[in-house]
Amino acid sequence: MALRTPPLGAAHEDRGAKTTEFGGWEMPVEFDSIRSEHESVREAVGKFDVSHMGEIVVSGPDADELMNRLTSNDVRTVDAGTAQYAAITDSEGVILDDTMLYRLPESRDEEFLFVPNAGNDVAMEERWESHRDEWNLDATVENRTEEYAMIAVQGPDSADLVAEATGDDALAELPNFAATDATIAGSEGLLARTGYTGEDGFEVIFPSTDAEAVWEAFDCQPCGLGARDTLRMEAGLLLAGQDFDSEANPRNPYEAGISFAVDTSTEFVGRDALAAVEESGPDERLVGFELDERAVPRHGYDIQSSDGETIGTVTSGTMAPTLGTPIGLGYVPAEYAEPGTEIGIVVRGEAKDAHITALPFYER
Repeated sequence: MALRTPPLGAAHEDRGAKTTEFGGWEMPVEFDSIRSEHESVREAVGKFDVSHMGEIVVSGPDADELMNRLTSNDVRTVDAGTAQYAAITDSEGVILDDTMLYRLPESRDEEFLFVPNAGNDVAMEERWESHRDEWNLDATVENRTEEYAMIAVQGPDSADLVAEATGDDALAELPNFAATDATIAGSEGLLARTGYTGEDGFEVIFPSTDAEAVWEAFDCQPCGLGARDTLRMEAGLLLAGQDFDSEANPRNPYEAGISFAVDTSTEFVGRDALAAVEESGPDERLVGFELDERAVPRHGYDIQSSDGETIGTVTSGTMAPTLGTPIGLGYVPAEYAEPGTEIGIVVRGEAKDAHITALPFYER
Protein backbone atom coordinates (compact mmCIF):
# COMPACT_ATOMS: atom_id res chain seq x y z
CA MET A 1 0.00 0.00 0.00
CA ALA A 2 1.33 3.43 -0.95
CA LEU A 3 2.37 5.67 1.91
CA ARG A 4 0.34 8.78 2.66
CA THR A 5 2.30 11.99 2.14
CA PRO A 6 1.87 15.18 4.17
CA PRO A 7 1.00 18.48 2.45
CA LEU A 8 4.56 19.62 3.17
CA GLY A 9 6.15 16.61 1.49
CA ALA A 10 7.58 18.59 -1.45
CA ALA A 11 8.97 21.27 0.87
CA HIS A 12 10.70 18.64 2.97
CA GLU A 13 12.20 17.04 -0.14
CA ASP A 14 13.51 20.43 -1.31
CA ARG A 15 15.07 20.96 2.13
CA GLY A 16 16.87 17.61 1.87
CA ALA A 17 15.07 15.92 4.76
CA LYS A 18 15.60 12.23 5.38
CA THR A 19 12.24 10.48 5.57
CA THR A 20 10.85 7.34 7.15
CA GLU A 21 7.58 5.40 7.25
CA PHE A 22 5.52 6.14 10.34
CA GLY A 23 1.92 5.09 10.85
CA GLY A 24 1.43 4.66 7.11
CA TRP A 25 2.89 8.11 6.30
CA GLU A 26 6.19 9.15 4.74
CA MET A 27 7.48 11.70 7.25
CA PRO A 28 10.76 13.57 7.79
CA VAL A 29 12.90 11.86 10.42
CA GLU A 30 15.65 14.50 10.37
CA PHE A 31 16.63 17.65 8.47
CA ASP A 32 20.15 18.28 9.76
CA SER A 33 20.78 15.96 12.70
CA ILE A 34 18.65 14.61 15.52
CA ARG A 35 21.00 16.13 18.11
CA SER A 36 21.02 19.64 16.64
CA GLU A 37 17.26 19.60 16.18
CA HIS A 38 16.76 18.32 19.74
CA GLU A 39 19.03 21.04 21.12
CA SER A 40 17.20 23.74 19.15
CA VAL A 41 13.95 22.83 20.88
CA ARG A 42 15.49 22.60 24.34
CA GLU A 43 17.46 25.87 23.98
CA ALA A 44 15.46 28.04 21.54
CA VAL A 45 12.70 26.89 19.19
CA GLY A 46 12.02 24.34 16.46
CA LYS A 47 9.12 23.43 14.17
CA PHE A 48 7.74 19.98 13.40
CA ASP A 49 5.43 18.81 10.65
CA VAL A 50 2.93 16.63 12.51
CA SER A 51 0.37 16.40 9.72
CA HIS A 52 0.42 12.61 10.09
CA MET A 53 -1.74 13.06 13.18
CA GLY A 54 -5.46 12.67 12.55
CA GLU A 55 -8.10 15.38 12.83
CA ILE A 56 -11.71 14.37 13.44
CA VAL A 57 -14.48 16.91 13.98
CA VAL A 58 -17.58 16.04 16.01
CA SER A 59 -20.62 18.28 16.15
CA GLY A 60 -24.37 18.20 16.71
CA PRO A 61 -26.79 18.12 19.66
CA ASP A 62 -25.30 14.92 21.13
CA ALA A 63 -21.63 15.68 20.43
CA ASP A 64 -20.90 16.10 24.16
CA GLU A 65 -22.39 12.73 25.04
CA LEU A 66 -20.64 10.91 22.20
CA MET A 67 -17.25 12.37 23.12
CA ASN A 68 -17.76 11.70 26.82
CA ARG A 69 -18.77 8.07 26.31
CA LEU A 70 -15.80 7.30 24.03
CA THR A 71 -12.96 9.02 25.92
CA SER A 72 -11.69 8.36 29.43
CA ASN A 73 -11.73 11.89 30.81
CA ASP A 74 -14.67 14.17 31.65
CA VAL A 75 -15.42 16.20 28.53
CA ARG A 76 -18.06 18.17 30.44
CA THR A 77 -15.27 20.03 32.26
CA VAL A 78 -13.75 21.30 29.00
CA ASP A 79 -14.71 24.91 28.22
CA ALA A 80 -14.87 26.33 24.72
CA GLY A 81 -11.36 27.13 23.53
CA THR A 82 -9.59 24.58 25.71
CA ALA A 83 -7.98 21.17 25.26
CA GLN A 84 -7.98 17.93 27.24
CA TYR A 85 -5.80 14.82 27.09
CA ALA A 86 -7.62 11.48 27.24
CA ALA A 87 -7.37 7.80 26.42
CA ILE A 88 -9.67 5.90 24.09
CA THR A 89 -10.28 2.47 25.60
CA ASP A 90 -12.15 -0.73 24.75
CA SER A 91 -14.62 -2.46 27.06
CA GLU A 92 -11.75 -4.12 28.96
CA GLY A 93 -10.04 -0.80 29.60
CA VAL A 94 -7.25 -1.45 27.07
CA ILE A 95 -5.89 1.71 25.41
CA LEU A 96 -6.79 1.81 21.72
CA ASP A 97 -5.29 5.28 21.33
CA ASP A 98 -4.49 8.41 23.29
CA THR A 99 -5.70 11.75 22.06
CA MET A 100 -5.79 15.48 22.52
CA LEU A 101 -9.33 16.79 22.19
CA TYR A 102 -10.39 20.39 21.78
CA ARG A 103 -13.72 21.99 22.52
CA LEU A 104 -13.49 24.50 19.71
CA PRO A 105 -13.84 28.25 20.19
CA GLU A 106 -17.42 29.54 20.18
CA SER A 107 -16.73 31.19 16.82
CA ARG A 108 -16.75 27.74 15.19
CA ASP A 109 -19.83 25.88 13.98
CA GLU A 110 -18.32 22.56 15.07
CA GLU A 111 -18.17 21.53 18.72
CA PHE A 112 -15.11 19.26 19.05
CA LEU A 113 -11.93 18.33 17.24
CA PHE A 114 -9.89 15.37 18.45
CA VAL A 115 -6.50 14.16 17.26
CA PRO A 116 -5.90 10.41 16.88
CA ASN A 117 -2.38 9.14 16.38
CA ALA A 118 -0.89 8.50 12.95
CA GLY A 119 -2.75 5.86 10.99
CA ASN A 120 -5.64 5.67 13.46
CA ASP A 121 -7.90 8.33 11.96
CA VAL A 122 -10.07 5.96 9.89
CA ALA A 123 -10.44 3.46 12.73
CA MET A 124 -11.45 6.20 15.17
CA GLU A 125 -13.85 7.74 12.65
CA GLU A 126 -15.52 4.34 12.24
CA ARG A 127 -15.57 3.78 16.01
CA TRP A 128 -17.29 7.11 16.60
CA GLU A 129 -19.82 6.49 13.84
CA SER A 130 -20.67 2.95 14.91
CA HIS A 131 -21.21 3.91 18.56
CA ARG A 132 -23.19 6.97 17.53
CA ASP A 133 -25.53 4.74 15.56
CA GLU A 134 -25.66 2.04 18.27
CA TRP A 135 -26.57 4.62 20.91
CA ASN A 136 -28.94 6.49 18.56
CA LEU A 137 -27.18 9.82 19.10
CA ASP A 138 -27.58 12.92 16.96
CA ALA A 139 -24.00 13.86 16.03
CA THR A 140 -21.92 14.38 12.91
CA VAL A 141 -18.46 12.80 12.66
CA GLU A 142 -16.09 14.09 9.95
CA ASN A 143 -12.56 12.87 9.26
CA ARG A 144 -10.65 15.95 8.08
CA THR A 145 -7.14 14.50 8.24
CA GLU A 146 -6.58 15.04 4.51
CA GLU A 147 -8.01 18.58 4.64
CA TYR A 148 -5.77 19.85 7.44
CA ALA A 149 -2.07 20.28 8.07
CA MET A 150 -0.60 20.48 11.56
CA ILE A 151 2.62 22.11 12.72
CA ALA A 152 4.11 22.04 16.23
CA VAL A 153 6.27 25.02 17.24
CA GLN A 154 8.15 24.03 20.38
CA GLY A 155 10.79 25.48 22.68
CA PRO A 156 11.39 28.31 25.17
CA ASP A 157 11.29 30.91 22.37
CA SER A 158 8.10 29.55 20.79
CA ALA A 159 5.82 32.24 22.23
CA ASP A 160 7.86 35.04 20.65
CA LEU A 161 7.87 33.25 17.31
CA VAL A 162 4.11 32.71 17.41
CA ALA A 163 3.55 36.38 18.21
CA GLU A 164 5.76 37.31 15.24
CA ALA A 165 4.07 34.87 12.84
CA THR A 166 0.55 35.94 13.80
CA GLY A 167 1.28 39.64 14.29
CA ASP A 168 -0.56 39.38 17.60
CA ASP A 169 1.51 39.75 20.79
CA ALA A 170 -1.48 38.68 22.91
CA LEU A 171 -1.23 35.12 21.54
CA ALA A 172 2.14 34.74 23.28
CA GLU A 173 0.12 34.84 26.54
CA LEU A 174 -2.28 32.07 25.54
CA PRO A 175 -2.64 29.79 28.61
CA ASN A 176 -1.52 26.16 28.56
CA PHE A 177 -4.14 23.87 27.00
CA ALA A 178 -6.01 26.86 25.56
CA ALA A 179 -7.01 27.02 21.89
CA THR A 180 -8.09 29.98 19.79
CA ASP A 181 -8.61 31.16 16.24
CA ALA A 182 -5.48 32.60 14.61
CA THR A 183 -4.40 33.87 11.21
CA ILE A 184 -0.92 32.96 9.96
CA ALA A 185 0.33 33.92 6.50
CA GLY A 186 -3.25 34.76 5.57
CA SER A 187 -4.51 31.32 6.58
CA GLU A 188 -7.19 31.00 9.24
CA GLY A 189 -6.68 28.10 11.64
CA LEU A 190 -6.64 26.87 15.20
CA LEU A 191 -3.74 27.72 17.52
CA ALA A 192 -3.31 25.79 20.78
CA ARG A 193 -0.71 25.94 23.55
CA THR A 194 -0.04 22.23 23.50
CA GLY A 195 2.79 19.93 22.42
CA TYR A 196 4.67 16.71 23.07
CA THR A 197 8.28 17.67 23.73
CA GLY A 198 8.41 18.64 27.42
CA GLU A 199 8.93 22.28 26.42
CA ASP A 200 6.65 25.26 26.13
CA GLY A 201 5.05 25.22 22.73
CA PHE A 202 2.14 25.61 20.36
CA GLU A 203 0.39 23.53 17.74
CA VAL A 204 -1.42 25.00 14.73
CA ILE A 205 -4.03 23.28 12.58
CA PHE A 206 -5.01 24.92 9.29
CA PRO A 207 -6.09 24.06 5.71
CA SER A 208 -3.60 21.78 3.95
CA THR A 209 -3.64 24.05 0.89
CA ASP A 210 -1.88 26.72 2.99
CA ALA A 211 0.72 24.37 4.45
CA GLU A 212 3.87 25.79 2.85
CA ALA A 213 2.98 29.42 3.58
CA VAL A 214 2.30 28.68 7.25
CA TRP A 215 5.42 26.50 7.56
CA GLU A 216 7.59 29.28 6.15
CA ALA A 217 6.00 31.85 8.50
CA PHE A 218 7.89 30.20 11.35
CA ASP A 219 11.55 31.09 10.81
CA CYS A 220 13.30 28.47 12.92
CA GLN A 221 15.00 25.08 12.82
CA PRO A 222 12.89 22.40 11.10
CA CYS A 223 12.82 19.19 13.12
CA GLY A 224 11.96 15.61 12.26
CA LEU A 225 10.40 12.68 14.05
CA GLY A 226 13.80 11.58 15.34
CA ALA A 227 14.14 14.64 17.56
CA ARG A 228 10.46 14.48 18.46
CA ASP A 229 11.09 10.97 19.77
CA THR A 230 14.12 11.85 21.90
CA LEU A 231 12.35 14.94 23.24
CA ARG A 232 9.17 13.09 24.22
CA MET A 233 11.22 10.29 25.77
CA GLU A 234 13.14 12.71 28.00
CA ALA A 235 9.75 14.08 29.04
CA GLY A 236 8.49 10.57 29.85
CA LEU A 237 5.67 10.75 27.28
CA LEU A 238 4.12 7.74 25.57
CA LEU A 239 4.46 6.77 21.92
CA ALA A 240 1.41 4.96 20.54
CA GLY A 241 2.26 1.64 18.92
CA GLN A 242 5.42 1.38 20.96
CA ASP A 243 4.68 2.11 24.64
CA PHE A 244 1.19 0.69 24.20
CA ASP A 245 -0.41 -1.31 21.41
CA SER A 246 -3.90 -2.80 21.72
CA GLU A 247 -2.77 -5.95 19.91
CA ALA A 248 0.98 -6.39 20.47
CA ASN A 249 1.20 -4.86 23.97
CA PRO A 250 -2.28 -4.21 25.42
CA ARG A 251 -2.14 -1.83 28.38
CA ASN A 252 -4.61 0.16 30.45
CA PRO A 253 -4.07 3.78 31.53
CA TYR A 254 -3.08 2.81 35.08
CA GLU A 255 -0.33 0.54 33.79
CA ALA A 256 0.79 3.16 31.27
CA GLY A 257 1.06 5.94 33.85
CA ILE A 258 -1.72 8.13 32.49
CA SER A 259 -4.30 7.62 35.23
CA PHE A 260 -4.59 11.43 35.39
CA ALA A 261 -6.49 11.15 32.09
CA VAL A 262 -9.15 8.84 33.58
CA ASP A 263 -12.29 10.00 35.38
CA THR A 264 -14.26 6.98 36.55
CA SER A 265 -17.08 9.21 37.81
CA THR A 266 -18.23 9.41 34.17
CA GLU A 267 -19.71 6.66 32.01
CA PHE A 268 -17.48 5.64 29.10
CA VAL A 269 -16.50 2.47 27.27
CA GLY A 270 -14.08 0.65 29.57
CA ARG A 271 -15.10 2.57 32.69
CA ASP A 272 -16.09 -0.48 34.79
CA ALA A 273 -12.89 -2.37 34.00
CA LEU A 274 -10.78 0.70 34.84
CA ALA A 275 -12.67 1.36 38.07
CA ALA A 276 -11.65 -2.13 39.20
CA VAL A 277 -7.98 -1.43 38.36
CA GLU A 278 -8.20 1.93 40.09
CA GLU A 279 -9.32 0.17 43.26
CA SER A 280 -6.87 -2.77 43.17
CA GLY A 281 -3.89 -1.10 41.52
CA PRO A 282 -2.21 -2.42 38.34
CA ASP A 283 -0.09 -5.56 38.41
CA GLU A 284 2.51 -3.92 36.18
CA ARG A 285 3.59 -0.33 35.69
CA LEU A 286 5.42 1.65 33.04
CA VAL A 287 8.68 2.88 34.54
CA GLY A 288 11.59 5.02 33.49
CA PHE A 289 15.13 3.74 33.90
CA GLU A 290 18.67 4.98 33.41
CA LEU A 291 21.61 2.78 32.50
CA ASP A 292 24.64 2.93 34.76
CA GLU A 293 26.88 1.52 32.05
CA ARG A 294 27.62 2.65 28.51
CA ALA A 295 24.98 1.11 26.25
CA VAL A 296 21.82 2.21 24.49
CA PRO A 297 18.53 0.47 25.35
CA ARG A 298 16.19 -0.32 22.47
CA HIS A 299 12.58 -1.40 22.03
CA GLY A 300 12.20 -5.12 22.74
CA TYR A 301 15.23 -5.55 25.00
CA ASP A 302 14.65 -7.64 28.16
CA ILE A 303 14.51 -6.05 31.60
CA GLN A 304 15.92 -8.21 34.41
CA SER A 305 15.74 -8.07 38.18
CA SER A 306 19.00 -7.69 40.11
CA ASP A 307 19.18 -11.48 40.39
CA GLY A 308 18.89 -12.04 36.64
CA GLU A 309 15.20 -12.92 36.31
CA THR A 310 13.47 -11.48 33.24
CA ILE A 311 10.72 -9.20 34.55
CA GLY A 312 9.78 -7.00 31.60
CA THR A 313 10.57 -5.53 28.20
CA VAL A 314 11.87 -2.16 27.07
CA THR A 315 9.27 -0.23 25.07
CA SER A 316 11.34 2.89 24.29
CA GLY A 317 15.01 3.71 24.69
CA THR A 318 17.64 6.22 23.58
CA MET A 319 20.77 8.10 24.51
CA ALA A 320 19.19 11.26 25.95
CA PRO A 321 20.82 14.26 24.23
CA THR A 322 20.01 16.73 27.01
CA LEU A 323 21.02 14.47 29.87
CA GLY A 324 23.92 12.63 28.25
CA THR A 325 22.74 9.33 29.71
CA PRO A 326 21.01 6.24 28.26
CA ILE A 327 17.33 6.20 29.25
CA GLY A 328 14.32 4.07 28.54
CA LEU A 329 10.77 3.11 29.35
CA GLY A 330 9.33 -0.33 29.99
CA TYR A 331 6.80 -2.34 31.95
CA VAL A 332 7.76 -4.21 35.12
CA PRO A 333 5.77 -5.83 37.96
CA ALA A 334 4.53 -3.17 40.38
CA GLU A 335 6.88 -4.38 43.13
CA TYR A 336 9.89 -3.37 40.98
CA ALA A 337 8.55 0.09 40.07
CA GLU A 338 10.00 2.05 43.00
CA PRO A 339 12.63 4.63 41.94
CA GLY A 340 16.10 3.47 42.86
CA THR A 341 15.36 -0.22 42.27
CA GLU A 342 18.35 -1.89 40.62
CA ILE A 343 17.65 -3.73 37.38
CA GLY A 344 19.48 -4.99 34.32
CA ILE A 345 18.88 -4.24 30.63
CA VAL A 346 19.99 -7.02 28.29
CA VAL A 347 21.93 -5.40 25.44
CA ARG A 348 23.25 -7.79 22.79
CA GLY A 349 23.01 -10.70 25.17
CA GLU A 350 24.71 -8.97 28.12
CA ALA A 351 22.91 -7.51 31.13
CA LYS A 352 23.86 -3.88 31.74
CA ASP A 353 23.37 -2.30 35.16
CA ALA A 354 20.49 0.16 35.39
CA HIS A 355 18.08 1.61 37.93
CA ILE A 356 14.46 2.73 38.00
CA THR A 357 14.05 6.50 38.03
CA ALA A 358 11.10 8.83 38.53
CA LEU A 359 9.47 10.31 35.45
CA PRO A 360 9.93 12.62 33.69
CA PHE A 361 13.65 12.33 33.10
CA TYR A 362 13.72 16.01 32.09
CA GLU A 363 11.50 18.83 33.31
CA ARG A 364 11.77 22.44 32.18
